[in-house]
Amino acid sequence: SLRYYGAVGKAQATPLLIVYALIKRPFVLDLQPELSVIKNLTQQGFEVYLLDWIPPTQADTWRGFDAYVNGDVATAVRAVQTHSEAKQISLLGYCFGGLLSTIYTALHPQTVKNFIPLSVPVDMGKQDIAIFNLMKTLDPNLVAGVFGNCPASIMKMAFSAMSPVHHLLNKHVGLHRNRDRAGFAGTFALFERWMNSDVPLAGQIFREVTTDIFRNNLLAQGKLSVGEQRVNLKNIRCPVLNVVGEHDDVVHPQTSLALLELISSRDKQNLVFPAGHIGVVVSSSAQKHIRPQIGSWLKKHDRKPRATRKVPVIVQAAPRNAATLQ
Repeated sequence: SLRYYGAVGKAQATPLLIVYALIKRPFVLDLQPELSVIKNLTQQGFEVYLLDWIPPTQADTWRGFDAYVNGDVATAVRAVQTHSEAKQISLLGYCFGGLLSTIYTALHPQTVKNFIPLSVPVDMGKQDIAIFNLMKTLDPNLVAGVFGNCPASIMKMAFSAMSPVHHLLNKHVGLHRNRDRAGFAGTFALFERWMNSDVPLAGQIFREVTTDIFRNNLLAQGKLSVGEQRVNLKNIRCPVLNVVGEHDDVVHPQTSLALLELISSRDKQNLVFPAGHIGVVVSSSAQKHIRPQIGSWLKKHDRKPRATRKVPVIVQAAPRNAATLQ
């Protein structure tokens, strides 16, 4: 589904589509008002659209990069263009969503005005995280053959294994130390709910990402094919702001930093921030520093703000000011 969040005040000319990762639910982007990525961006004057992935069922085992990129992301972009009456969009992709967004931008460059990949895995030849070496030995055909889709339990185990000390110990120590801080326990509980929101990964895309991306590094080498097209990152020519967590223990920083070497954009820059994989999105430091920089960068690459227009609500209202689009 596609969620719409209206801008506060005058809206910027170019709408922003956020493509979230496939392996967890996206409500971490709107966890609490004071930490909400969505609220922050709308208050900066952006019309925000969020691709809210519906977890795959056994009927979706066939879905690979082609279905997600040329099917779902492309359909979402067309819906945003129609709903916002804009010819081009700004695209922000986080983690696995950043991988899908990178592939989409390379295959459909004419629709993307500005691109913001956030903690995106690109060049796995520069990956230095032990769990990915383990993933390279995993037989995705065996997992998909037995289960159809890669179960949520396996996705959760892999995610937790990337930072075992934090998942098993540090977070609880932090909760104890901050037990008297107002609101900390509530935020902790909401965050834990999100951490346990793992969903299955469709069997085919699990095969493709494990084999083609993690093991064979085809994207960085220009050898990845999606549908009947070769993904050439040199086709990315729009302005790019590449956001990287300096202490990312899920997607190694060097894996993400390699992107700018592989694209043709003249207007491109890295924004390296001293945070981990999740901290670049939900931390209070990200709220104070990263999001304003993202907003300023987008405004710099946009036309003058347009007058607020009355946007029709399609289908029915979702929580807060979101409208679910079909």
